[in-house]
Amino acid sequence: MDAALRPAVVIDNGTGYTKVGYAGNVEPSFSLPTVVAVNESFLNQSNGGNIGNYLAQYNTGIMADLDYFIGDEALSLPSSGVYNLSYPIQRSQVTNWDTMEKFWQQCIYNYLNCDPEDHYFLLTESPICSPEDREYMGEIMFETFNVPGLYVAVQPILALSAGCSTDKPQMTGVVVDIGDGATHVVPVVDGYIIGSSIKSFPISGNDVTQFVLQLLQERGELIPPEDSLGIARKVKEMYCYTSSDIVKVTKLGFARDLAIDVLNVLYLLIFNKADVEYNKHDKKPDKYIKQWVGVKPKTGVPFSFDIGYERFLGPEVFFHPEIYISDYDTPLSDVIDKCVQSAPIDTRRGLYKNVVLSGGSTMFKGFQKRLQKDLKKIVDDRIATSNARLGADVTPVEVNVVSHPIQRSAVWFGGSVVASLPEFYESCNTKEDYDEHGASICRTSPIFKGMY
Repeated sequence: MDAALRPAVVIDNGTGYTKVGYAGNVEPSFSLPTVVAVNESFLNQSNGGNIGNYLAQYNTGIMADLDYFIGDEALSLPSSGVYNLSYPIQRSQVTNWDTMEKFWQQCIYNYLNCDPEDHYFLLTESPICSPEDREYMGEIMFETFNVPGLYVAVQPILALSAGCSTDKPQMTGVVVDIGDGATHVVPVVDGYIIGSSIKSFPISGNDVTQFVLQLLQERGELIPPEDSLGIARKVKEMYCYTSSDIVKVTKLGFARDLAIDVLNVLYLLIFNKADVEYNKHDKKPDKYIKQWVGVKPKTGVPFSFDIGYERFLGPEVFFHPEIYISDYDTPLSDVIDKCVQSAPIDTRRGLYKNVVLSGGSTMFKGFQKRLQKDLKKIVDDRIATSNARLGADVTPVEVNVVSHPIQRSAVWFGGSVVASLPEFYESCNTKEDYDEHGASICRTSPIFKGMY
């Protein structure tokens, strides 16, 4: 059967998680932590190691095609020193292509259980990736997996299309993509990314996890060290939310000026009478304070601890980053505003009108409302200042932060939609083109907006 008659394989490569599945589906078939556990003893044996290593692996049932594991299987392996964990993507960029190839191999053969020669592929990349990264992707896909066709799409554009509810989506907007390992604010105008206006934010989903863990530990909660990060991640995903306005009067900028630590910041906040969120927890602990109950993995002894202020303080780092990074105090809303203001002036109203959220770390309850309120205040204050200074009457700017049910997998879903279009197969770089011209064909892709 012609590969163009089969559904394409869509792989969204993320720092924390990679999502894989087939085009035409609403959700990915698998969402895997982007991690590989490599059996170093097997590699040593295959490179001339002693026969003892080989026999040891044979006796444990580990064969040549199982010298490494990925995703949750890799993370669940005992920490015996036999396997070393490797994270091939750091801050949205692939840093180890050999490990990335192993990861894709397991995704294709063991999870999707498909022959790559029978399917076209759509892979995603970060907006900050270089043309050389595209070449590496092409080399691996065409040389190792012999795929018939490949399309490399930029993640924010896919997320923008996924956030639209119309049959002909408006491909102008700002994509706020908050993943586990990186946060980017990317302006897109008529399907084109304005590269000079891309902004990065130093806090991502993993930082929220680390901050929640830090708060729990500094409060003296007894959490098993070997499972602490996993517990903090689950606390974040299950219980954290975004407050409407944690401090109505006092801005947290004093944290940097006074060079005080997190506990002192929290102490000052707790006794700030303008604070609302702390008072809610203190007055109604039964409603707002949750309890975590678990069993220590090594001893089997049960343990428990309370989950209190960290429920709203975790996501607060996006709006008051100085409580986590002492030398950075620019809120995410300000970063978005700077991104739009650095774009061409005739595009700014359209960008403010369509701020699209993407990534699992935008799923906190209340996140969209808080971000819209803060961003709108910045824009309205600027217009009010201009009107007062110039004596003019500037037309108000519409600010709209878009939240939708599939924003956790927005990039993958956008790729699924694109790869389902008939034009997709015509837009792919083919194996014949690769054999004739080499990996340089992967440096550029057809214009995305031409597919609509």
